[in-house]
Amino acid sequence: MEIPSALLQFLGSLAAILVLAGMAGKLGLGPGTTITGEDEARVAAEEAFGGYEPREIAIARDGKGAIMRDTRGTILVLKPHGTHLAGRILGRRSSARVEYDGSEPCLVVASGEKRFGTVRLAIDDAALWSDRIGAIGSGRDA
Repeated sequence: MEIPSALLQFLGSLAAILVLAGMAGKLGLGPGTTITGEDEARVAAEEAFGGYEPREIAIARDGKGAIMRDTRGTILVLKPHGTHLAGRILGRRSSARVEYDGSEPCLVVASGEKRFGTVRLAIDDAALWSDRIGAIGSGRDA
């Protein structure tokens, strides 16, 4: 029985894909990171900005990001970046708005940095955090 060359090529390609997928899994490449609790958020904040100690933390319901504020009112936002978390301190160019997924409020944060982009966080106190971000650089404390 002769096996068609197209079938051999397909099976070879499939085997190569499975090997690469296995290697990616062993290297820890794969699904993004999620934040499951405040302790993880604190560690990620410390890794992003050494010495940052949040006093308030809001973690997205899906664990794909968090926003926090320290004792000085400095706001840090975290979002997944590959298998790690990336963080930015929000400044005067940052903005935020509240959107709804059905009845669930979501905070949409524009960091003011094109490379970091926007972050969408499904959190209960989205309006409060939006006001806080809006107050950055205005001299008022939300």
